[in-house]
Amino acid sequence: MSVRLMEPVAVAVTPRATQRRRLRWPRGLTPWLFVAPWVLGFAAFTLGPLLYSLYTSFFDWPLMGGERFIGLENYRRILTTDDDFWEALWVTCRFAGLYVPLHLAAALGLALLLNRRGWGQGLFRTLFYLPSMLSGVALVTIWTWIYSQEYGLLNYLLSLVGLAPVNWLGSPRWAMWSVVIASLWSLGGTMLVFLAGLKGISVDLYEAAALSGVSRLKQFTHITLPLLSPVLLFNLVTTLIAAFQQLTLALLLTEGGPLKSTYMLAMYIYDTAFKFFDMGYASALSWLLFLLILVLSMSVMRFSSLWVFYENEVKRDGGKA
Repeated sequence: MSVRLMEPVAVAVTPRATQRRRLRWPRGLTPWLFVAPWVLGFAAFTLGPLLYSLYTSFFDWPLMGGERFIGLENYRRILTTDDDFWEALWVTCRFAGLYVPLHLAAALGLALLLNRRGWGQGLFRTLFYLPSMLSGVALVTIWTWIYSQEYGLLNYLLSLVGLAPVNWLGSPRWAMWSVVIASLWSLGGTMLVFLAGLKGISVDLYEAAALSGVSRLKQFTHITLPLLSPVLLFNLVTTLIAAFQQLTLALLLTEGGPLKSTYMLAMYIYDTAFKFFDMGYASALSWLLFLLILVLSMSVMRFSSLWVFYENEVKRDGGKA
């Protein structure tokens, strides 16, 4: 049986088909179109103002105009003659020293509780996370009522045990602690990051330790903390950055008082820009705050190798051995 092959047929390509082929969408351009809105927004609302503030920091720039180039004079004034800057920096460091350990400890404690199996864990996770979704103004309204000297919740609880009311927001002794405790209200995000890290630790490790008679405390110090240390490093850096940028709660709760006991660096920048209208000086302050946060973050990352445990590095070293 013979098979007859068809002869090749010439197909005429019309100019319209050729044009359609040329107008085909480039494949490599599609991903860039998806990220284009974010890139444009970042350039317009973050990168642009950031570079412009660097530019204005070299000027004597009143809000109403009449700017004058002065070079590094703003930075020299801040570092050599501005006592308010150093005082605000000390208050900020004091706030960070109180807030960061308490924030991390409370978030880790809640994550450990919510990591246990039991009824309603999803509900409790949602309830503990919801406060972090509230705006700063809403938080201030709640905490102003809690701290009120006359009708606040805290003083009412103190009166039940026979203690005198405390002026939480008007006393230099208690104002800083009041701002720190109010700031802990938004630890839900940190708690979820810790919880995700805990879910990544194998249950087999705890079961093997329990069979060997290892106590819960040793399981926490020898299993949980080492394996959770990369997550702890991430939360430490982000919480440290947030502490040095604290503004809303301190500004609306105490307005920096009493006696500037809660007058932090971000508040000093805010007052310089929007009360004294010295935009050049405020920009220089902002860049010094940025450099300070950058140095602290890099220092934490630099020394993290002393206490952060990476499981993949141990496996790699074991393979080489």
